Amino acid sequence: MNRTSDSELPLADRLRIERAVWTLDSHLDNLPLRSKRAKRRETRANLHAAAADVGTAAAIRGLGDLRSLAAGYLAAEYGEHGPRPSYTMGAVWLIMVHVIAGLLSVAGKAAFTAGVRAAEPRATGDFHWPGVRYVINEATITLRDGAAGATAGGSWTPLVYLLSVVAFVVGGQLWRLLPQWRRRYPRAAPQV
Repeated sequence: MNRTSDSELPLADRLRIERAVWTLDSHLDNLPLRSKRAKRRETRANLHAAAADVGTAAAIRGLGDLRSLAAGYLAAEYGEHGPRPSYTMGAVWLIMVHVIAGLLSVAGKAAFTAGVRAAEPRATGDFHWPGVRYVINEATITLRDGAAGATAGGSWTPLVYLLSVVAFVVGGQLWRLLPQWRRRYPRAAPQV
């Protein structure tokens, strides 16, 4: 048993406390960041105070099951219905997919045009860019005396749009709607 003040706890005890705090934190992923941070600080302070009184091992044992403690925090934060989906985060993830696909499209066309100009600085005509397989369709780039002109094609494939929908569902955690939907529309009992 270690009965020293929390500032004088041995490194091994401080590491045990940090492990308990971060294990609890890993079960609190559904909490808002501020609330999660507050729970970490509170747990850490309580463990340091308890470790000074009864020892680190007893203080950590006193927490009980960390999953149950985390479930209690989640119930206190969200009530009986649990956490809700975040449409804002879903939109952020969707926009990130579109930005990445857009950057890939612009970079691919620019690299192709630079390659044509490197081969023939004063190139004139229509040049066929094959695109990026599964992501961007082929495009035709028009050059006049080495200057870029119109570009036709280069649209996103359906895979990009599918990834956008998946990103929205995953980023927004839309599966959290299922329990609410089941409560609102319960299945009718089969007639016998």
